[in-house]
Amino acid sequence: MVKDLSLLLTVVLVGVALALIWLGWRNRLRRQADVEPLPQVPAELGSPLAAADGQYVASTTAGDWLDRIAVHGLGIRTNAELSVRPEGVLFERSGAGPLFIPAARLTGVRQESGMAGKFVEKDGLLVLSWMLGAHELDTGFRTRHADDKTTLLNALRDLISAAPQANADSGK
Repeated sequence: MVKDLSLLLTVVLVGVALALIWLGWRNRLRRQADVEPLPQVPAELGSPLAAADGQYVASTTAGDWLDRIAVHGLGIRTNAELSVRPEGVLFERSGAGPLFIPAARLTGVRQESGMAGKFVEKDGLLVLSWMLGAHELDTGFRTRHADDKTTLLNALRDLISAAPQANADSGK
């Protein structure tokens, strides 16, 4: 009898927790309804300047690493390949659509130790800052091999310094 009661109580508590998580995610989607659509991946892209496999961590509001962007699949952590191309940065994400960031929308790149529930060693994540319409976002990526991080970081810095920066209003 006690086992049955504790099992029932556990099932109810798990159900309540899942319902609260679902409600929180739904409310986040509603709050972020004003986030502009993602840029389209160009039909033709130049050869990669650098590329690496790893994990797409998430996109958050710039400067607020707990404010995960839920719309457009930007809040889904997934395996991905990041490639730096002359036109911009392409994340080919498993289980989510590709994310393309035009070079003119990139505002910076840095290394951090964590964001949005993913914490690693010092400077273990690459964080790209970029504009999506009027919203400034931070997008995190963790390379599968540590050596790839330096190559990507250098290619991203070169791309950002060479790209004409777009206005937040005209960056479409």
